[in-house]
Amino acid sequence: MNRRSGPSGAGYIRLVQELFERAGALRAAYQRVDWASTPLGPVESWTPTLRATVDLALQTRFPVTLFWGPELVLVYNEAYVPMIGDKHPAALGTPASAVFSEIWDSIGPMLTGVLSGERATWSEDLELFMDRHGFAEQCFFTFSYSAVRSPEGQVEGVIDIAAETTGQVVSRRRLVLLAQLTEALKDLDDPQRILRQAVTVLRANAQDLLDADILLPAVAVRESATALPAVPPSVSGDRDMVVEELGGRTVVRLRLATSSPVRQNPVLVARLNPHLPVDDGYIRFVRLVGVAITQAFDRAQARQTERRIAELERQMSESLQRSLLTPPARPEHVEVAVRYQPAAAQMQVGGDWYDAFLLPDGVLALVIGDVTGHDPRAAAGMAQIRNLLRGVATTLRKPPSFVLAALDTALDTLAVNALATAVLAHVEQSDEQATDRRWTLRWSNAGHPPPVLIRPDGVATLLWTPTDTMLGVQPDAVRRDHAATLEPGSTVVLYTDGLIDRRGVLIDDGLADLTRALTDRQSLSAEQVCDHLLARYADQSDDDIALVVLRVPPDIAADVERRDAHA
Repeated sequence: MNRRSGPSGAGYIRLVQELFERAGALRAAYQRVDWASTPLGPVESWTPTLRATVDLALQTRFPVTLFWGPELVLVYNEAYVPMIGDKHPAALGTPASAVFSEIWDSIGPMLTGVLSGERATWSEDLELFMDRHGFAEQCFFTFSYSAVRSPEGQVEGVIDIAAETTGQVVSRRRLVLLAQLTEALKDLDDPQRILRQAVTVLRANAQDLLDADILLPAVAVRESATALPAVPPSVSGDRDMVVEELGGRTVVRLRLATSSPVRQNPVLVARLNPHLPVDDGYIRFVRLVGVAITQAFDRAQARQTERRIAELERQMSESLQRSLLTPPARPEHVEVAVRYQPAAAQMQVGGDWYDAFLLPDGVLALVIGDVTGHDPRAAAGMAQIRNLLRGVATTLRKPPSFVLAALDTALDTLAVNALATAVLAHVEQSDEQATDRRWTLRWSNAGHPPPVLIRPDGVATLLWTPTDTMLGVQPDAVRRDHAATLEPGSTVVLYTDGLIDRRGVLIDDGLADLTRALTDRQSLSAEQVCDHLLARYADQSDDDIALVVLRVPPDIAADVERRDAHA
């Protein structure tokens, strides 16, 4: 029987439909699998543990994979498909060793260890070269393998809770390279020294630009170990960049248009990483490298243009900072809006961040945080803390205080040298609350400014609670949870201190002004609240501003009745 054809009995079809009804877009793929020909056997023979675990995996919107039985057969949900690309749908019902043969040496021992009864694994930003788009692609994942046991305690399979972090890891290392390049060139005035130093920095960070050189006609600043083609005439006129395949290698050439007194415009030449897709982000990064070098030439020629160049650096830093901040989850029945606004005078990357994501049980997690410092280390520390917090929160499924305590332990264990303030909040709803559209905001505060609650009647209040120790100071610090009921029409504002900490203004005065600014703003949407706050404070702030706004839409009928009562 063809493995994808499946048996035809009506009872079997009904059983498959019932089990896979929550598979979403994967429902047809599940039904096409001839499960009887797989090591798992026909669906009606599956153990209660397997059926229950599959049902659980298919209900969550977080990527979940099951590796089941001695052969570690794959069963996964819709959210997992982007992680494996072209391996789907053939991966369904196939042993993991066949699906992931190219990375089996890395993940196989972990899976077989957990299957044999060893403790759960934890991998953060693990590098894997996965063939999922027709080539060995450099990928990074944060994940945990945990055993799934039968009621009798027997390990039947392994569950994988995973998040792909490729974008964050690659953005972070590119950010570090750009920061190092800018730092190395900022005080140089001689054009030839700028060229030589730029090549030295690029060669020392050769993960995204290989065999980099800066060429003039028939002249190389530094001879490449692997000779790259000379500068073609096509990199001239209006065409400043050429990307082409040469001898199985992808080569980029970028003309560095500079006003510095160099005889001819130099050209940056490099091979691109064969294990990464040449996408818009990659091209933007190459251009940013060119911008960094070009700016060094401009500074060497005229220090009076330093303010203009510094503004370009600020824009570059802002762009890279934003690349580390992912779009927020937007669940039904509530509004979520986020903003990141760099300080008007800030020329380096900061550590402010926001996050909004769904936990495996459907609870919405909101995060606002601020890593101390304004340099690439702060941005790198922010990315580490953000990714760790996501992994801990999705794995533990505990209240915010437990998650922050576990995060503090992880920071200490992994020697993450960063200090941060943060608020982690869970937006929860019981069955009873769902009937009248109320929610519970449960949060823990690690040394951060208090959230602001706008009540349905327009009164804005600070959610003052005892503030716990900031992250990274004391791994065993006591952490507490706090809760507030959100009625329909309520709005919660989480923010970093750039919103209230202004030159010549006391913190208490800044908080009081913030509550005044939010009073009687209950009719604004979450997006409008963000716009209102940035319009009021962004130009006054000497620091970055990050915002997360949650709004519970009002009960329209009750809102009209309340307005009529006050008429």
